[in-house]
Amino acid sequence: MAKFCCSLCIIIILLLSQLVISRREQVPTPPLPVLPLPTFSQIKWQERELIMFLHFGVNTFTDSEWGTGKENPSIFNPVGLNANQWVTVASEAGISLMILTAKHHDGFCLWPSKYTDHSVILSPWKNGHGDVVQEFVSAVKAHGGIDAGLYLSPWDRHDRRYGHDLRYNEYYLAQLQELLNKYGSVKEIWFDGAKGKNEKNMSYYFTDWFAMVRELQSSINIFSDAGPDVRWVGNEKGFAGNTSWSTINSTSLSIGNASIIDYLNKGDQKGTNWLPAECDVSIRKGWFWHKSESPKKLSELLEIYYYSVGRNCVMLLNVPPNSTGLISETDVHRLKEFRRAIDTIFSTNLAENCFIKASSQRGGKGGGFGPEKAIDSDHLWTYWAPRNDGDGKEHWIEIRAPIGGLRFNVVRIQEAIGLGQRIVRHEICVDSKKLVEGTTVGYKRLHRLEEVHGRVVRIIIKKSRGLPLISSIGLHFDPYYNTNEQ
Repeated sequence: MAKFCCSLCIIIILLLSQLVISRREQVPTPPLPVLPLPTFSQIKWQERELIMFLHFGVNTFTDSEWGTGKENPSIFNPVGLNANQWVTVASEAGISLMILTAKHHDGFCLWPSKYTDHSVILSPWKNGHGDVVQEFVSAVKAHGGIDAGLYLSPWDRHDRRYGHDLRYNEYYLAQLQELLNKYGSVKEIWFDGAKGKNEKNMSYYFTDWFAMVRELQSSINIFSDAGPDVRWVGNEKGFAGNTSWSTINSTSLSIGNASIIDYLNKGDQKGTNWLPAECDVSIRKGWFWHKSESPKKLSELLEIYYYSVGRNCVMLLNVPPNSTGLISETDVHRLKEFRRAIDTIFSTNLAENCFIKASSQRGGKGGGFGPEKAIDSDHLWTYWAPRNDGDGKEHWIEIRAPIGGLRFNVVRIQEAIGLGQRIVRHEICVDSKKLVEGTTVGYKRLHRLEEVHGRVVRIIIKKSRGLPLISSIGLHFDPYYNTNEQ
């Protein structure tokens, strides 16, 4: 009898374990990714949304944009330089990455490089013992929550080695090693192809440079016209294309090639490389500080934000320190206004108090991919996924407001880019009236509209690469938007 009971228990346990296993096998899994995919560092970069450039050097003291390379280092004397002020200003503006021009086209180095004396060594600032790069990275590290980036201009109008391919590339690589070995963690390094007309011919060994950067700091993002991690958007207005793919074919890119600007601006739906765009623009007309210039109006900065962050890119806003070595108060004030405006617009998501409905959902009700995932706090790894019917039907997600409706003028859509960029075309209808015909979405798409009063907002995915995955949707009101001024 005892043997029978024991055998019965074993049979019951085996049956129960089979039941548990079968139930686990029925839990819906995420859909397969659509390649290419971003790296961990690229995702972290994208989530920053707004980052800062600091153009600072001898041009700050000569009222110039492009130095000649013949400037006397004695003109560099920022007697009130305070990198902690730079970092505090950035932090209050919600910025998490700051990029400093360690060397601009004039060749003057903001650190005491052992490979040239055209640097702070020969300046009166701190009697030649100063190091702007060190003060910058120390301030960033002391503050916490902000990362450092550096720009090292390939074009050098001062150094006599420029124009001699081997000698100059060895010099450039030596300075790269100085910066990336001496100053701690750098999260983005900036390269460009800027060079004036009729300048010396020069072949840059970009492949060697990039390999050295990656060897010294593996988690860094490398920016250039051709990436390999972040690409230029193709203009200095801060505007991405209305169609904006993070994907592109890197084999079609080359640094300093003016013929690919439109391609850089839009990306490529069929691209085999994940290479998102960064939108660089200055808060003033110029890139370096000029006493005669004032910051852009708040309305201009917000427009740039919508056309950069709101078009699947990161906004790189240049805020140049002045000749004292501080960010000017007018710029500080404008940055505070800018951050306050962004928070005012996007801190409230009117969709959160609404009923969310979808055309279908992967795994059915309770499967973990329902439309409610599009209004939770995770804007990346939880998402609404429709059922894969394979019948060509349109997929849609809908926001149904309480009686009385909603007043809004911004619609936000975000994709789960960790599984690839998918949406090719979409529409937005309010109370069955089509208001938007759009193309790409990516990490974030912001549509600014004339003020809308409506109850049912439907986002329709007309075409996608694989199943569309919507990580977040939002309805917002922008009180700063005056359609009469546009």
